[in-house]
Amino acid sequence: MSNFSQNQKFTVDALFNVTDWVCVVTGDGTGIGLMIAQAFANNGARVYITGRRQDVLQQAVSSWGTSLVHQKGKIIGVPCDHTSKESIQALVETISRQEKHVDVLVNNAGIATRTADVEKGEVAGKDLAKEMWQLTPDDWLDVYKTNVMGHYFTSAAFLPLLSAASSSRSEHTGTVINISSISGIIANSQHQFQYNVSKAASIQLTTLLAQELRRPGVGVRHGHNEGIPTGRAGRDEDMAQAALMLATNQYAYGQTIVIDGGYLLVHG
Repeated sequence: MSNFSQNQKFTVDALFNVTDWVCVVTGDGTGIGLMIAQAFANNGARVYITGRRQDVLQQAVSSWGTSLVHQKGKIIGVPCDHTSKESIQALVETISRQEKHVDVLVNNAGIATRTADVEKGEVAGKDLAKEMWQLTPDDWLDVYKTNVMGHYFTSAAFLPLLSAASSSRSEHTGTVINISSISGIIANSQHQFQYNVSKAASIQLTTLLAQELRRPGVGVRHGHNEGIPTGRAGRDEDMAQAALMLATNQYAYGQTIVIDGGYLLVHG
């Protein structure tokens, strides 16, 4: 390989090339989900945005999908209720008729329900008890259905398409990205017990999926070479991508990023 070719692989276009990728982003085409969809589509990916509100999806497509920077980029709206297995399966069938694989699934759909004013506990224990007791089982279940179960069943349903991504290009596998929150890590309830607990569960779900889907024939991370789930040694580009991401993302602060092909997940 010539020196020019060696240098070329370190360009931003090469390191972060998602042209012709197929992405699925859940969450109604608003907020964080829409931002992620725009990021992929403006760099040449075909992005399917999903959610329960057809009008919101259409608005996102008409507002942002018609003025994309990259000529190959697309934003396509497909309705789906991610708390329903039947609706998730219908989504997969719809996309399967258009695509042979999916490169990236972003589980972004999430909701929050009623809050509890825990500051009342500073006055008397009975006031805190009253606030906590007024939440209902449905307040908890509704959050869990979307924030945890929805991520689980959507990931499971898309496994065949994600696994097929490995045949679309060399040394490439499908990726599942679960959008969680610092609310699942911090000790403060933030007045939203059920939401914060669901986000902690989402973080644990990500670990479990990463562990189980690494095995050959099961799903996303199906390479396994000398105890490395990605099935290969690290490349120069892997570290370069991480360095560029940290350098350009001004909101990533005080973080430890492990770039190890999943080794720590298996052996840590």
